[in-house]
Amino acid sequence: MSDVASLDSVLSDPETDGRRRRAQDSRGRIVEAMVALTQAGHIPVSAEMVAERAGVGLRTVFRHFSDMDSLYREMSLTIETQFIQGLSEPLTGDTWQERLRELIGRRITNFETVTPFKRAEAAYRHRSRFLQSDVQRMNTWLRDALIWVLPEAICNDASRFEVLDLLLSFESWDRLRRDQALSPEQARKALERAVDTLLA
Repeated sequence: MSDVASLDSVLSDPETDGRRRRAQDSRGRIVEAMVALTQAGHIPVSAEMVAERAGVGLRTVFRHFSDMDSLYREMSLTIETQFIQGLSEPLTGDTWQERLRELIGRRITNFETVTPFKRAEAAYRHRSRFLQSDVQRMNTWLRDALIWVLPEAICNDASRFEVLDLLLSFESWDRLRRDQALSPEQARKALERAVDTLLA
């Protein structure tokens, strides 16, 4: 039997396929456990907590993820994908002002969803070069989306644009919601008023 034929027989072996499926299932449950614990407000999440929630041994966690840094990053990428999907639908407003208001609304909706994960990310990212890179990539994506909506004159007005980028960041939203204890509707009205004042 040739080496190629031998390899094919191993790859198609039911026992091998079963092990692969079990490994994929374990990995998926570990990531789901990490997401669920973070969403419940646990900061930080320990490997022991993940193992217990996923119903696997601690060794299994570290067989799939070399350390908690890599597990945090896996969660970050999962949430990032969901976040971008929630903001990627074409805007429907006829004017740039209408499209900007629509973009703000979408950001707010998605910020509310990802708040627990962004807070966990902020608490952990000083220890993780991977998370720092992920945060920078997401901020760049949000900034580019804002540039796409705004007229060139505003984008070229550096002082106004930078303040607008700050106002529409997650950090601004989180301060309104957590530190200033505003409801989502109150925070939205405050944010929209600040944006309107800046662009007047």
